[in-house]
Amino acid sequence: AKDLAKHFGSLDRLIAAAEDDLLAVRDVGPIVAQSIIQFFAEPHNLEVVNKLRTAGVHWPEYEGMQHSAGILAGKTLVLTGTLPTLTRDAAKEKIEAAGGKVAGSVSKKTDYVVAGEEAGSKLAKAQELGVTILDEAGLLALLASSKTNAQHALDF
Repeated sequence: AKDLAKHFGSLDRLIAAAEDDLLAVRDVGPIVAQSIIQFFAEPHNLEVVNKLRTAGVHWPEYEGMQHSAGILAGKTLVLTGTLPTLTRDAAKEKIEAAGGKVAGSVSKKTDYVVAGEEAGSKLAKAQELGVTILDEAGLLALLASSKTNAQHALDF
């Protein structure tokens, strides 16, 4: 639950989440993602949420969701293969800290695929769709450029 709150920031964003968005959350697999989607697809469940809100119950927004100004704000990235120095979790944390979202599969909505050793079908799909492909060094350079830009902004 904490990972869902951290990833989506609010109950409304969780309710509106697509399967790919849910799969991007640590420890959420296809079965849990489908269960969440099915739960919020039931009109009765949404009615209960709305009745609770009407009665004064409010779910606080997660404070950690303040990444909208990063260089990757609004961007979706997919990780594939083994990166040379970063674990998958470390790469995901860096991407999210820069405002990006990490998805579990490549689609036409994917902005970047970060490919490491033994990248498989996700890399092939990215090439097929014309998605920009980065290696770990490219990702780190992109993230470093956001820090450089932020530092320049502070210098003025």
